[in-house]
Amino acid sequence: MDISAEGKISRRSVLANGAMIAAGLAVAPLAARAQSKASQADTTRAITGRDSLKAHAAHHGLLAGTAVNARALATQPEYARVLAEQYDIVVAENAMKWGPLRPTPDTFFFTDADALMAFAAEHKMKVRGHNLCWHSQLPTWFNSTATKENAQHLLVNHITTVAGRYRGKIEAWDVVNEAVQVSDGRPDGLRNGPWMKLLGPEYIDIAFRTARQADPHALLTYNDYGVENDSDDAGKKRAAVLALMRGMKARKTPLDALGIQSHIHAGGSFGSGIRDFMASARDLGLKIFLTEMDVNSSNLTDNDIAHVDQAVAATYRDYLTTTLAEPAVAAMLTWGFTDRYTWLGGGRRGQQPSHPQRPLPFDANYQPTDAFFAIRDAFDHRQTRQA
Repeated sequence: MDISAEGKISRRSVLANGAMIAAGLAVAPLAARAQSKASQADTTRAITGRDSLKAHAAHHGLLAGTAVNARALATQPEYARVLAEQYDIVVAENAMKWGPLRPTPDTFFFTDADALMAFAAEHKMKVRGHNLCWHSQLPTWFNSTATKENAQHLLVNHITTVAGRYRGKIEAWDVVNEAVQVSDGRPDGLRNGPWMKLLGPEYIDIAFRTARQADPHALLTYNDYGVENDSDDAGKKRAAVLALMRGMKARKTPLDALGIQSHIHAGGSFGSGIRDFMASARDLGLKIFLTEMDVNSSNLTDNDIAHVDQAVAATYRDYLTTTLAEPAVAAMLTWGFTDRYTWLGGGRRGQQPSHPQRPLPFDANYQPTDAFFAIRDAFDHRQTRQA
């Protein structure tokens, strides 16, 4: 996920997986589909204990999780309370990325990451590490310091230090994030980012092999976005990601899991493309995590909050019904849990009054939205296809 430490909206707000949704998409058909159990969020319904997201997920062999805002966790008891009540796996929104972790080439800042690890341990939560190698959110010193001569040392040292610090305490690491960008024009579909320019495609194998040495117990994950819908662009990206992972397996590069970010748009179409993609990942022996889910409603023309909520809930239900049918899926995490802190600009963060963003299971006041009940219903109705 591309979000700065200050929480500003990034280029991901124009993700390719939203291109197939017409700007004038009407919300009415989606609202009709959402009328069943999540037509209107009812805050009087029980949502904690055995009625929590994590309890319902556990009944169906899943972990329910979310990304965590370090500042909110440190300063807002209500945020921490809901987090502990609802989730059994967490991931740092920013605290484990290169930028926040590396104020200088020779120093590390672990305070926020350590705080999340301590909170997770106290509440018996698992932790996903995000991420060890990415083209974005690199420290300000990186461009002037990293060279072809020292890049491998920088990468290996970083992974050894960070993954080593949390050895045995991390459920899964996003080792390499978003390495595929078909539009960059390489025959292999790989992104022509800073690590590619410095080290060539070998940087991916270097990262995974170093991570395995640093923490033999963590599930090593390749994480990417834009593979979810049935557009041509998504199909090309799925093919490139599969080619990457098959190549890694052929080279005996340690790879345990695929992360599908799942930043999707309201009203998206999810069909055979994502189903076949996940089945192919399973055939490679990989677990699958839905790592960063939220539903962007910017394409909707109906600005009524109740209708937006219904459309968002319907999209959660449709997407999760499709993806959770894959038996290799082990966890579903949303990118944040309250609209107060969504990277899409909702809650208190300058959203347009004419078009509220409500992409998460709790609103800005920590009340459950229609999406909460849609997610919980999707857990309850999970029917996996035969492996």
